[in-house]
Amino acid sequence: MRQSRLVVRALALIGLLAGSCPLRAETGAAAASPLGVSVDDFSYLDTSGEVIDQTAVHQKRLDAFMAALRADIAAEPRYRLVASAAPTGEAQIRVVGGVQKMSTLVQWAKVAVIDVGASRVLYEKLYTFRGDNDEAWDHARMFVSREVRAALAAALPTAQTAAAAPIGLAVFEFELEDNSAAPSSGLAGSDAATLADVTQGVRNRLAQSGRYRLVDTGGAIAEPVKARALRDCDGCEAAIAQQLGADQSLIGVIRRVSRTEYTVGFQVRDARSGAVVSRGDSGLRMGADYSWTRGAVHLVGDRLLEGGAQQ
Repeated sequence: MRQSRLVVRALALIGLLAGSCPLRAETGAAAASPLGVSVDDFSYLDTSGEVIDQTAVHQKRLDAFMAALRADIAAEPRYRLVASAAPTGEAQIRVVGGVQKMSTLVQWAKVAVIDVGASRVLYEKLYTFRGDNDEAWDHARMFVSREVRAALAAALPTAQTAAAAPIGLAVFEFELEDNSAAPSSGLAGSDAATLADVTQGVRNRLAQSGRYRLVDTGGAIAEPVKARALRDCDGCEAAIAQQLGADQSLIGVIRRVSRTEYTVGFQVRDARSGAVVSRGDSGLRMGADYSWTRGAVHLVGDRLLEGGAQQ
């Protein structure tokens, strides 16, 4: 099978960066400071052979991809985003890569995380994602971002990881989207009690991780909060969280398909920029409402904590 030119180029760039980066001794003061991270603009190569020239569209989507990836990294106080053109020594870690469109529905993304001081590749992977629209690009970015940030977290000195200030997180009450055949009008008392258990379970799991400082949301008086309609407010929860003094916001939704089938979803946004930092969806699960808390806690633990997507 013919090796992709994108892979060859990316590997060559990785080798060049790793071989030319000067070794730099880490002092105790440097280890305690935010990790300097630069994210180079990814290259783009279209070998799909499509007749229509989509160069401008692809560049716009790539620009949005890079901006969101940088925002994800910058949202974490343990990292300091450094311009790619900054003087040598400013960036301790470099993120490089490229995207290649192989066909109408298939694209490749080659990504590497390089430890500049140690002159070694910490992480590299070739991703495949389907589709060439805004939704497909955003989904790919979130997946790449989660794994890149997990690699960055692994690169932090142990003492720095332990001493990192927890992220202020406003966890809003979980909401119910009832798509069952005969949904009840309004929020039934039993549903309200179960949702309260779900919210408390998720908050407890996040607080126990040590990564987050839970911000009280009881003072939020915005209408979407009172109506439990944050899922439909187009990201307004970020601004509300910022007003509460939080760094990030988390909203969660239980979607009831039937009395014994449900899904769980959550979304985390940076309170300053409103950018989506992480999201997760459980897919269809079996179990009545007593299973909701277990499903939500598992999803948040798996995607947000164990997946390294806390930034």
